[in-house]
Amino acid sequence: MGHTYSSKGFLKGAMILTMAALLTKLLSAVYRIPFQNIVGDIGFYIYQQVYPFYGIALALSTYGFPVIISKMVAEKVDRGDQEGAKKVAATSFIFLLLVGVIWFVAVYAGADIISTWMGDPQLAPLIRVISLSFLLLAPLSVLRGYHQGKEQMVPTAVSQVAEQSVRVVTILVSSTVLLAKGNSLYAAGQGALFGSITGGLAAVIVLVLFTAAKKEGLLGGASFFPKGFKGVWTALMKDGTAICVSAMLLVLLQFVDSLNVYALLTAHGVEEGAAKTLKGVYDRGQPFIQLGTVAATSISLTIVPLVTTAYLKGKKELVRDYSQLALKISILIGFAATLGLVNIMVPTNTMLFENADGSSVLAVFSLSIFFSCLILTFSGILQGIGRIYYPAAIIIGGIPIKFILNMLLIPVFGVMGASLSTVLTLGLITIGLVVKMKRLFGINLITPSFYKSLFISGAGMTLVLQGLLLGYRWLLTNGAHERMTSAFFALVGVAVGAVVFLLLFLRGEHLSEEEISFLPFGSKMNRVKKGLQPRYRK
Repeated sequence: MGHTYSSKGFLKGAMILTMAALLTKLLSAVYRIPFQNIVGDIGFYIYQQVYPFYGIALALSTYGFPVIISKMVAEKVDRGDQEGAKKVAATSFIFLLLVGVIWFVAVYAGADIISTWMGDPQLAPLIRVISLSFLLLAPLSVLRGYHQGKEQMVPTAVSQVAEQSVRVVTILVSSTVLLAKGNSLYAAGQGALFGSITGGLAAVIVLVLFTAAKKEGLLGGASFFPKGFKGVWTALMKDGTAICVSAMLLVLLQFVDSLNVYALLTAHGVEEGAAKTLKGVYDRGQPFIQLGTVAATSISLTIVPLVTTAYLKGKKELVRDYSQLALKISILIGFAATLGLVNIMVPTNTMLFENADGSSVLAVFSLSIFFSCLILTFSGILQGIGRIYYPAAIIIGGIPIKFILNMLLIPVFGVMGASLSTVLTLGLITIGLVVKMKRLFGINLITPSFYKSLFISGAGMTLVLQGLLLGYRWLLTNGAHERMTSAFFALVGVAVGAVVFLLLFLRGEHLSEEEISFLPFGSKMNRVKKGLQPRYRK
C-alpha cells in the first residue's frame, strides 16, 4: 500500500524545519557579537576570512543534498518500496562521500595557494582545519534526507540545533581560553574554526541515535550501487547543486570578499594591520544581514510550502496568490528592517561591537538585507514550482560581477566599495528574478499603492528615529556612558520604529485579515487594524 502525504503533515513538517532553521540562523548571527568582543576586529577578520568554507559545507549538508535525497526517498516510500528508499540512501552516501573527500582534498591541499590569494599566508592552517568539515557531508546529508523523505522532520531539526549549539559553545570557549593563555589571534581563530568539526560530529551523533531508535538498519546490507544508481547520482549532481547554490548566496559573496578585499586594500597602500582592522569592521555587517533576513524569510518562506502544494494540485491562481503574499511580507519586513537599521546604525554598532567604527560602511551594507530577503523568497517560490535552475544560474552569474565590482570600487572607496559592490550585485540578482516572476505570472504581483503606503510608513518611522537620535547625541555630548546609552537607544529605537512603521502601514488596506494572520501576533494586529480603519476612511 502506498504512502500518502497529507498537506497537513507536509505543512507541519515544513514548519518544524522552518523553526529549526530560524533558531540556527539566530545562533549563527548572535554568537559573532560576543566573539568579536573577545577577539577584536583583527581576530574577527581572521575568522571571517575562512568562515565561507564552513558556510559552503553547511549549505551542502543542510539544504541542497538532503532536499533531493528526501524527494527520491519519498517517491520510493510513496510506492511502498521501503528497500528502494534504503538503496537511494546507500548510493547517495557513496556519491556524497566522494564529493566530500574531493572538497576536503582540494581545500586542504590548496590552503597555501588560497591564503596567498587572500593576501595573508598565515590563514593556511585555519583553512586546513575548516577543510575537515567536508568529510561530514555524506552522513549529515544522507541521514537528514532519508528522515525528511519519510516525513520525519524532528531528527533534522534537532541535529541542526545541536550542530549550531555545540559549534557556538566551542567557538566562544576555545577563543576565550586560548587568548587567556597568551596564544595569538590566529591560534584563537583556529580553535574557533574547530567548532565546525565538533558541531558537525554532534549533529551526526544525534542523527545516528534517531536512526538507531527507529531500527532502520539504513546502510546494513544495502546495495551501494543498485540498479539505476546513475540516475540518483545525476539528480544529486544537478538538482542538489542548484538548490545548494541558492542557499549559498550570501556565503558566496562573503567568499569573494575573503579573496580580494584585504588583498586589494594592502595592494593600494593600506598598512597590513590597518587593512585587517578595516576588513574586521566591514565583517561586522554579517550579523546584521543574517538577523535582518531571518525575520523576513522565516515568515515568507513558511508560505512557500503552500505554493508547492497549490502548484502540485494545478491551482495556478492559488499559486499566484500565495506567491504574492510571500512577496508582500518579505518586502514589508525587509524594507522596515533595512530602513530601521540604517537609521539607528550608530547606537546599534556601538551597543554590539563596543564602538561606532565603520557605521557608514555598515549602513550601506545593511541595504543588502532588503535585496537578500527578496532573493531568498523569489528563489523559494521558484523552487516550489519546480524552477530550481534559474535562481542558481542568476546567483552564479552574480559572483563574477561582485568580484569585478570589488576590483573597481575598493581601490577608490576602500571598504565602502566592498559594501557598494555587495548591494549592487544583490540588486542586479533581484532584477533578474523579478523579470522571471513577471514572465511566469504575467502581471505585477504588487500594486503601486502598496509601495506608496510602504514609503509613507518608512518616512514616518525615519522622522521618529531621527528625533530619538537627537536625544542620543545630546546625552553623549554631555558625558553619558557611550555603550550603555547606545544600548538603550538602539533597543528603544527598534521597538518604537517597528510600532510606528506598523501602525502607519496598517492604516492602509494592502494586507487582508487572512494575510496579516501569517505575521507574528497576527490576531492582535487585525484588532489594531480594525481600530485604525474607520479613521483612515474619513
